[in-house]
This record gives sequence, C-alpha cells and structure tokens, in this order.
Amino acid sequence: MKTAIAALHSLLKTRPVPPYPVGIMPDREPLIPAHGGYRKLKSFQVAQLAYDLTVRFCDRYVSPRSRTRDQMVQAARSGVQNIAEGSQASGTSKKTELKLTNVARASLEELRLDYEDFLRQRELPLLPPDHPALMRFKAKRCATLKEVQAWVAEEIARKNTDEQGQSRTATDPSARPSSVSDPVRPCSSLSSSALAANAALSLLNLACHLLDRQLAAQAKEFTERGGFTERLHRVRSAARPFPASPRPRNPS
Repeated sequence: MKTAIAALHSLLKTRPVPPYPVGIMPDREPLIPAHGGYRKLKSFQVAQLAYDLTVRFCDRYVSPRSRTRDQMVQAARSGVQNIAEGSQASGTSKKTELKLTNVARASLEELRLDYEDFLRQRELPLLPPDHPALMRFKAKRCATLKEVQAWVAEEIARKNTDEQGQSRTATDPSARPSSVSDPVRPCSSLSSSALAANAALSLLNLACHLLDRQLAAQAKEFTERGGFTERLHRVRSAARPFPASPRPRNPS
C-alpha cells in the first residue's frame, strides 16, 4: 500500500493534472483562435472603397435601366461582404474562409471587367499603371470616396488649365513650349467618367493582388495546420489527463 501511494505522489509531482477547463489552456493552442478582424485587413479597406466608388459611379454614369448597373453594385458588395464573412468564419472553419475569400476575389474580377467594358465601349482611354494621372492618384493613397472625388476634380482643373495654356500658345509664338512633352500634363481626353473608372480599376487591381496573397497564405496555413477538425483533435488530446500508472501488485 505504501508503495502504491509513493508511486502516485511521484506521478503527481512530475505530471500534474491541469487545474483549468478543457479548451482553455494557457500557452497552448486555443480551440477557437482570434478571428473576425477583417476591418484591419488592407484587402477589405480597399474593396470597401471600391464599393463606395462603384455606387457613386453607377449613379452618375450608368443608366438606371441597365442591368449592368445592378450587376456592378452587387459584384462590388459581394467582394466586401465575402471578405468579412470569411474572416468571421475562420474561427471554426478554414475551409469556409478559403471559399469565401475566393468568392470575393472572383466578384472583384467580374467588377474589374465591367469597368474595362465601360471604357472600351465608350472609346475612353484605359490608362497604363505608370500614367502621370494614375501616379498622382496612387500617391494620394485615398481612403475615402471624398478623397477620390477630390482627385478627379484636381485632374479636371489641371486639364482645363492645360487647355487654356495651349490656346494661349497658339496665338503667342513666344509662349510656345519646346517639343519635349511634359509628364505632369494630363491627357486632354480624360473626362470625369474616364478618371473615375480608371481610379476604380486601380483600386481593384490592388484589392485583387492583396486577395491573391491572402488566399496563398490561407492555403499554406490549411495545408500545414489543417482545419477546425484537426485543431479540435490537437486541443482535446492536449487537455486529456494523463493515464494513471498501473497499481503495483503486492508480491504474494
């Protein structure tokens, strides 16, 4: 009997039973990790700005009778909402997070094509990434719709100033500039609709790039760590009490 008690005391000293509930273990993997912080995601912030811009763009430049109007707004909304829903669901389902993030990526790709169609069908310019106007837009790092609208107004004012300067140089030979092009001057064919569409495309390009990286990181984590089922098994195994050592048999 004394031998059994000594063995039990030795086991308790080396492997104590944890005095905390199952699933709440300090310094160990939590059953439900931190999740739902989508508002801090850059992809969510950029997609939300693209959504706000799309609603405003469709109100001004797309006919209310056009099906494209509703489709563009719904695609923009889907991109934002699925990023949020996937982030919130990640606590208990990495599979759902991956699926919804990919749905958001597909929705923004659809919206990107709609903006490209708008420009092409109206013979408006699709600006390259290094166009001076777009470079100025990217440098502003717009975070709200009002900031995007302010950029459009600045570009329109810049264009009007440039046109006035051209009319003055046409009548005054001494004021004519050299043949070297000025990279600061905007393209004279850029209307407010073309500027807004190109700004939206710039935002969508960034959002799609961020979501591609986000999907790659989610896929890697799922491959290496598994989903909720694997985590549940790990947490339950870690919380399971150690089996008691067999009672020593008294020699007869």
